[in-house]
Amino acid sequence: MKLDKNTKILQLLEDNPNLMDVLIGISPEFKKLKNPLLRKTIGRFATLEHAAQTSGVPFEELCRKITEAMIHDAPAVAGEKTPQALEKRAERIEALKEIVRGLHEGIAPETQKARFAEMLQEVSASEIAEMEQALIKEGVSEEEIKNLCDVHVQVFAESFEGGEQIQVPAGHPVDTFRRENAALEEVVDQIRYILGELTDPPDEETGKAWMEELKGLFGDLGQVEKHYLKKENQLFPMLEKHEVTGPSKVMWALHDDIRDILKEVRLGLEEEDREVVIGEGTALVTIISDMIYKEENILFPMALEILSEADWGRVLEGSGELGYALIEPHTGWEPISGPLSEAPPPRPGGGEAPLWLSTGGLSPKQVDLILTSLPVDITFVDANDKVQYYSAQPERIFPRSPGIIGREVQNCHPPSSVHVVQEILNDFRNGERDTADFWIQMGGKFIYIRYFAIRDEDGKYEGCLEVSQDVTAIRALEWEKKLLDG
Repeated sequence: MKLDKNTKILQLLEDNPNLMDVLIGISPEFKKLKNPLLRKTIGRFATLEHAAQTSGVPFEELCRKITEAMIHDAPAVAGEKTPQALEKRAERIEALKEIVRGLHEGIAPETQKARFAEMLQEVSASEIAEMEQALIKEGVSEEEIKNLCDVHVQVFAESFEGGEQIQVPAGHPVDTFRRENAALEEVVDQIRYILGELTDPPDEETGKAWMEELKGLFGDLGQVEKHYLKKENQLFPMLEKHEVTGPSKVMWALHDDIRDILKEVRLGLEEEDREVVIGEGTALVTIISDMIYKEENILFPMALEILSEADWGRVLEGSGELGYALIEPHTGWEPISGPLSEAPPPRPGGGEAPLWLSTGGLSPKQVDLILTSLPVDITFVDANDKVQYYSAQPERIFPRSPGIIGREVQNCHPPSSVHVVQEILNDFRNGERDTADFWIQMGGKFIYIRYFAIRDEDGKYEGCLEVSQDVTAIRALEWEKKLLDG
């Protein structure tokens, strides 16, 4: 292995696990690498140049000593993958499960804190996540784990205090998540202070002023939704790719609890119900603070340990579409290896070569089934005004037949309405408008017809999409129907 300033410590130790003692002998600063969590996270970003600066050992001398050790001892199998290491990992996970089972059975958190503190130096964040996942597989419900999550945090919290935070480059998704958390914590602190004062305001006028200030602060806190959406839609899928699902499910359930409580607080503010605002608001800032703690000390270290550079690239790639909570992200970080938009591997036995689109892949058969299953009729006219496609649902609103394909769209309409069609297409082509809407009553149904200009990323006109829908039943809807209602 050739050594240079950009050589990563993690790769060096994985290829040459015997170097651990050599590095510690060079400088006590390297002792932290014995912690598997720090080794797999800090080591992923830290280079030999950074290690030389941190340890105070000149770079050339560090490389010379490492090279001598590599020549003297043939590389062994990475320590983390030896049967003995795997057996010890399994034992630690089983011990963690026993700690959490004890909490669920009512053993005092203080007792379990002491047990966990004894294990902490050897336990990695991924093992805590694996423990949660194993418990779910063994029958402990996600809801039960979620309900005791605050107790878990109590047990883990004191043991993690004083631990070194894993550093990541500015602009890395974890850097963005952390900066969002810092901004959210500032809002939480302000809310917590005002809620404490609101229990006994000096006068009614001051109480009203504080309630008004809370409206703005809870509005800011509502931006936590962007933070959670990025976790749910960007980070969790990457963890699931590595078969890590338990912690994601538990956290997602807690996200939904936070969303529900936030609705209650906002309703209380609208109705000027001070008791609801204080009670629900206090519960909300507590659960959000606990979530931040779990992210910073378990989720992010675990993800840094498990995910590849390409995985983090995919997390980054879609984050901008979901937005950022109270901050603007740093820029500049890119994964060192692996394309950002690398297509996922074809599904085994798929039979057909998938058509890779901007946000995923489908086979031609799947595309056809999706388009013909939509609750709308669609017709696409290309940039030359020729009909190129229509969706062949069994019961279309307006009939279509294969003979229409390749025909000029002006010839597909009665003479009395051709001028309207032509005006729409001209406006689309000239960039004067992007949509045109119509609605008619036909055979006792209310039909909504929409035309959309289709343009590429450079704004070039590629054609017109017609979408027709029977909205009779939609217009009659009242109240609400929740997802799982009958």
